[in-house]
Amino acid sequence: LVSDRALSIAKEVGLSKKNQELAAIASYCHDMANFLSRKYHNHLGSMLFHQIFANDFTPSDLSVIIQAISFHDRSKMILSHPVSAIVIIADKSDVRRSRVTERKMQKIRSDIHDRVNYATKGSRIKINKAKKTVTLILKIDTNFVPIIEYFEIFTDRMVYCRKAANFLNYKFGLVINNFKLL
Repeated sequence: LVSDRALSIAKEVGLSKKNQELAAIASYCHDMANFLSRKYHNHLGSMLFHQIFANDFTPSDLSVIIQAISFHDRSKMILSHPVSAIVIIADKSDVRRSRVTERKMQKIRSDIHDRVNYATKGSRIKINKAKKTVTLILKIDTNFVPIIEYFEIFTDRMVYCRKAANFLNYKFGLVINNFKLL
């Protein structure tokens, strides 16, 4: 989903075909090191990607992908390429019911991440080139979880999205249950 979303965003904002592909690849591999460490998965993922794929890309393309993987999960982002910004938006906007692997409702209700993801009935990104906006549109079941719980775990992610959109010269907006937060 993150890779498909990145490709779609990259096309919509007008990145070159090459950068669209690099955004899709980086997004597909952005969490590849989660099995090693959740805390440092972004850095380890960029090193792992380099180790595996160093001979499959030009040095320039490899550095774009590695930077995007490394910076997709940092509080002090340093963006120098649009591919990194696209990966951040695609990744940090990923909230959806199908992310929940737990099947026991009692356990879903006991974990805030599972609760929020499970309560999300719809999630999509809308790009408006004319207005230069990137908008995350969510439908959240407030009978299952109050909206405030979304903000408890996603505020930092929305800040990342805003910074990434700004790098692309776009504004980031959020719509939850038809309520606009721009």
